[in-house]
Amino acid sequence: MSATRQRPYGRLLSTAVCLVGAGALVAGCTSNTPESSGSDDGGSNVASSNDETGETVRIGFSAPAADHGWMAGISNAAQAEADRHEDVDLIVAEGTNDVSAQIAQVETFINEGVDAIVLLPFDGAALTPVALRAMEAGIPVINVDREFSSPFAARATILGDNYGMGVSAGTYICSRLGDQPDAVVAEIAGIDSLPLTQERSQGFADALADCGLDVDNRVAAEFTVESGEEAAANLLQAAPQIDALWNHDDDQGVGVLAAINNAGRDEFFMVGGAGSANAMRDIQSGESVLEATVIYPATQAADGIALARLVAQGKSMSDLVSQEVPREIVLNAPVVTAENVDQYIDDAFES
Repeated sequence: MSATRQRPYGRLLSTAVCLVGAGALVAGCTSNTPESSGSDDGGSNVASSNDETGETVRIGFSAPAADHGWMAGISNAAQAEADRHEDVDLIVAEGTNDVSAQIAQVETFINEGVDAIVLLPFDGAALTPVALRAMEAGIPVINVDREFSSPFAARATILGDNYGMGVSAGTYICSRLGDQPDAVVAEIAGIDSLPLTQERSQGFADALADCGLDVDNRVAAEFTVESGEEAAANLLQAAPQIDALWNHDDDQGVGVLAAINNAGRDEFFMVGGAGSANAMRDIQSGESVLEATVIYPATQAADGIALARLVAQGKSMSDLVSQEVPREIVLNAPVVTAENVDQYIDDAFES
């Protein structure tokens, strides 16, 4: 049965990440197979911990090139999770933004007969046919972040919540400016043609509308430092007064902050996106216009490794009554501020 997609509409500032870390997914999980207590009177059975070493499983992992801080964090976290388990043999394909090359990587995993595949596709639709072939070959596929176009192409899917990111950012800004109906809110989006950017912007607009605010000035960048600086410079020139700014991505936020500093602007507060370590350090300092960021977990592939191990070993998750791993998990998008940054910074990625 598919997991229900949850939308964090209210009280987001105190919300913890839902299944955000691989440890949260498996810590204390129990096997489907109970172990006998060993008593002669048929006493109660006790399930073994999923962290106990089991049968070794070979997991193939493929993701796009680590040309972005978040993507590098994805691959690093996946490797760290595999290293945590003695019974995981992780086969890592070279990161690539070439769809044909990534298809070939998955075909190699199929030919080698791996026990599971964790796949963050460069293009979900383009990788769907080869993922279907893996599933048809009896190899469970864990789809990460970018969805396939067929529900039959993955045993389980782990997603960040792009719409929820926008809701979180908008809700936080409402908490600060909700009593100021004339407040000027600006937005620096990512690549406008991408569904993820459209979802983030829609969630942001919906949340702002709840407190009577809207987006007064909006520009789009390309998830890079250079594009962030250029877009922010254009925005600042067009908007002589701003009260709050949401930037979708902390990597491009490096350039956004550079443009803000160059312009000598500090009359507003800024909310970031994704949850990079450098953004969190700026928040900790108390000396930046950046006062919050919304997490888009870089632990998704690590969660994928954890789930692939459970699926391949026939295990489930201890906190669920269901005997099998869910088909879909949507991770939460909490807001990080100076009050809770210590809770998140150790798991953050470097931009």
